[in-house]
Amino acid sequence: MNIAEIETQLSDLVKQPFDASEFPFQLLEIYKAPKATLTKLRKGTQNKGERPGDVLWARKLSFRPAAKGEVAQTIDALKNTKATKSQKPRFLFATDGAEIAALDLKADETLHCDLAVLNDHFDFFLPLAGIDKYEAVKENPADIKATGRLAKFHDEIVRHNPGCTTDDKRHALNQFMTRILFCMFAEDTGSFPKDLFVKTITEFGGDDGEHLQSLLRQIFDVMNVPSKERRDIPAHISAFPYVNGGLFAESSDVPAFNRRARRILIEAAQLDWREINPDIFGSMIQAIVHPDMRGDLGMHYTSVPNIMKVLQPLFLMSLEEEVAEAYGHREERSRLTKLLARISKIRVFDPACGSGNFLIIAYRELRTLEMRVFKRLEELDEGQRAHRWTGVKLSNFYGIELADFAAETAKLSLWIAEYQMNQRFKDMFGEAPPNFPLTDGGHIVCGNALRLDWLEVCPIPKKTVQKQKVFDLATVVPVHATEELIDDEVETFIVGNPPYQGRAQQTKKQKADIAHVFSAETKRFKKLDYVACWILKAADYCSRLKGECALVATNSICQGEQVSLLWPLIFSHGIEIGFAHQSFKWANNASRNAAVICVIVGIRPVSKAPKVLFDDELARRVKNISPYLIDGETIIVRPISNAASSHPMMRFGNMPADGGNLILSPSARAQLLDAYPAARPLLKRLYGSKEFINGLERWCLWITDDLLSLARSIPPVAERIEKTKQMRLNSEDSGTQSLAARPHQFREMHASKEHAIVMPSASSERRRYLPCGIIDSDCVVTNLAFAIYDGPPLIFAILSTRCHAVWTKAVGGQLKSDYRYSNTLVYNTFPFPPLSESSQRDLDASAWDIIAAREAHPGKSLAWLYDPDKMPENLLDAHSALDDILEKMYIGRPFKNDTERLEHLFKLYAEMTTERAKEVANA
Repeated sequence: MNIAEIETQLSDLVKQPFDASEFPFQLLEIYKAPKATLTKLRKGTQNKGERPGDVLWARKLSFRPAAKGEVAQTIDALKNTKATKSQKPRFLFATDGAEIAALDLKADETLHCDLAVLNDHFDFFLPLAGIDKYEAVKENPADIKATGRLAKFHDEIVRHNPGCTTDDKRHALNQFMTRILFCMFAEDTGSFPKDLFVKTITEFGGDDGEHLQSLLRQIFDVMNVPSKERRDIPAHISAFPYVNGGLFAESSDVPAFNRRARRILIEAAQLDWREINPDIFGSMIQAIVHPDMRGDLGMHYTSVPNIMKVLQPLFLMSLEEEVAEAYGHREERSRLTKLLARISKIRVFDPACGSGNFLIIAYRELRTLEMRVFKRLEELDEGQRAHRWTGVKLSNFYGIELADFAAETAKLSLWIAEYQMNQRFKDMFGEAPPNFPLTDGGHIVCGNALRLDWLEVCPIPKKTVQKQKVFDLATVVPVHATEELIDDEVETFIVGNPPYQGRAQQTKKQKADIAHVFSAETKRFKKLDYVACWILKAADYCSRLKGECALVATNSICQGEQVSLLWPLIFSHGIEIGFAHQSFKWANNASRNAAVICVIVGIRPVSKAPKVLFDDELARRVKNISPYLIDGETIIVRPISNAASSHPMMRFGNMPADGGNLILSPSARAQLLDAYPAARPLLKRLYGSKEFINGLERWCLWITDDLLSLARSIPPVAERIEKTKQMRLNSEDSGTQSLAARPHQFREMHASKEHAIVMPSASSERRRYLPCGIIDSDCVVTNLAFAIYDGPPLIFAILSTRCHAVWTKAVGGQLKSDYRYSNTLVYNTFPFPPLSESSQRDLDASAWDIIAAREAHPGKSLAWLYDPDKMPENLLDAHSALDDILEKMYIGRPFKNDTERLEHLFKLYAEMTTERAKEVANA
């Protein structure tokens, strides 16, 4: 679905003379109503409207023309019609030809504007096209402020206590920070008396903090002593409650304070910690106390908005829909009661839980929804409470974490979240269970998730049922017995943000983990990202337990070669993609956001349930989600070698392997030619991707064997050749060493006779077209770009089309969010249209039209020419004309949008590879 296309068509519609009898059908056509449905609505066979001029499409839209100036009154009238109540349209719409009024009954949103600006509000009606707005949760600025305050406190403590970060002292410092954070949360969430902690450290810690060390040690110790067992303890110390739960069980060192540390701690304690998201608790500790995380506080944990991108489509949206469907239903009380039972049986499992962020937010959201249902039941029962406490137990939350301290922090964070939610429960219902002493929390296991059996951590849920057995046939006495069965009502959802590490970043242990997870299923796993291990284990777990999973991952697992390596294994477990967030930039609670491009992939056992694709804030239902995270069939593109390809050969450019000795800057070239004009035949312009796109100038020594004697006769050139030889001889790579036999040349010496078509290996995602081009034979292409030597211009034309750019984005992979090109995976797999002689002539002409359009802007780089904000109109027109020519070769007309382009290309790819497989089999 092309959103811009909808806006454009609406803009055209409102400029036409208004025709009340045709307007509703034109509107529905723009929002992609099926043609058969429109025909039935026009004929009246499917139109449920009550009055002449009414158009009512059940569960979609109810339209009524309004008298002049009465659009709002018409909407009010529509709300109360029998047809609206029985057919339940989502939208009510009225217009008098000058104004429009509309009501979204599901979202309870209204629209009232002039008809002439309806296109400005195109997103209001997107649900008609199966696209819903996705409301992202906003980050809380208080989280960032609190993190910074705690970081300063940690730094001052470390500065004032040299040696406290050594291996033998680090645990004590970590534990100290954990306890400090706990106390600040506790006093602001009602578990401690109001301001107990901040008042105590202010009044009894000393002006310079000289008493804080002993004071805090006493406070921590007393919170592990039950009230009945306390003897001879000062009142200001005994005021702290018995906490238990293991947090204060261990007696450990408390660091010394100075005036600055005291001041920072008091400032931190004076923050209102009720405003802090529960997930920040553990994340702050992790970011603050680990030196390797200090480069950017927060970059190592997932923010609340990103967590909600996982939780909402995985199960929260489903729960919300049940609430909405129950309200006002004749069996509302029964439906809400069943919903409470469902909520109480939801299990959330994070097999890479860190400090527990996903588990905490999931717990909070379930408790919040549960309290809304409790409140509604009270309203239905006229204030009478039908419940006692929550059915959402911490024991329904499971996690695996490699680091011991993080695992303990996750447990503590869940307790923090529990008593925060208990406080909200008290505010709403007047009472809540006691916060202390702490009871058992979530099931958090410390270990390597890739070596553990997940079914042992989060086992198959069982329930005990009674059955009758007959022991004695003579007396036939029935005896009750119990039997343990699988509890099918329990739902298990796997969530998380596992470590990503691509191949180059993996440690030896991580490579061993990958081999451990994949070796039983495939030998082709060495190119996979580390996160792929969690996806495969989740697929296996879900297939055995009928669970569902959604993980945050780098977009590389859904692009390029990794698709063919990973996703066939996932699908072999009877798994499908149920929802997905297409590539988005990482955002977190840090002061600087890490530049990571992520996807979220939701997998589940194959079912008939709806599938949803998310793109930014839009959600649309689709028939199928391919492993490339697009709406389309599950077709996997595999590399085609140059030998197997039917296209003119595209190869990597030439690798210098020279230590920089055969490369010259413009000034070095000029100096050489000033001193030795005879060196001119040895020099050629050099192009990698950056040079080609940005118009940067570099040169190289390109010395064929017949020019070697000339090269050696020129001292500066001979010196460069000798340095190249020594560099190659000193290399640890045997291949590079062998090149020392010809030190005057690049590793490859591919050259054109007349010209070369150049394709950069990487290009900005913002460009509508790939900035390829043609260079003459006096230029050299490096291994940082691809080249087709003396290729026909029509190939340049095809590479310059929107179809090829769309194909590259889908199957070629990306560097961050930029296009990453591949000759075997993108070019060789691209399905060319049938090319008649006339088609070839048309493409050749279009190629030269594009070159002429570029040359009309002398001195401008390809980066400037293809900047979407600056692209000249004549160049855009040339590309558009080329697109029309090529796309008519495919389907006889231009494609409607990129979605249609991709669908057709994938279909042709499937046909192309099937036909090639037949040819190989018959050979």
